[in-house]
Amino acid sequence: MSLNRISMQGLHDRIAQFGKKEIILDVRGRDEFSEGHIPGALNIPHDEIAKRADELKQYERIYIHCRSGKRAQLAFADLEKQGFKNLVCVGDGGMVEWIAAGYETVQGV
Repeated sequence: MSLNRISMQGLHDRIAQFGKKEIILDVRGRDEFSEGHIPGALNIPHDEIAKRADELKQYERIYIHCRSGKRAQLAFADLEKQGFKNLVCVGDGGMVEWIAAGYETVQGV
């Protein structure tokens, strides 16, 4: 597994330059996601990634994150096994780091 990585701060700084075919994939559970997530993020819980991978084929770059990093790495591995080469794992810290930095979050789905 060749993990392409970016920090949460790096992701935050990059969002303003996102193209239409870039997405933030939040692989936390639905309840966690609705409590607070990055604006514009797509939620697919990590244990559903393998069966919902087709939904992601339209994107040129997929930034994967979770609460602290472990589920993001699992989702990265699942997608990589399915041939995705456009993945970026948002490194250690996840939403914990995002919230601690005071970055914007939205609630609901």
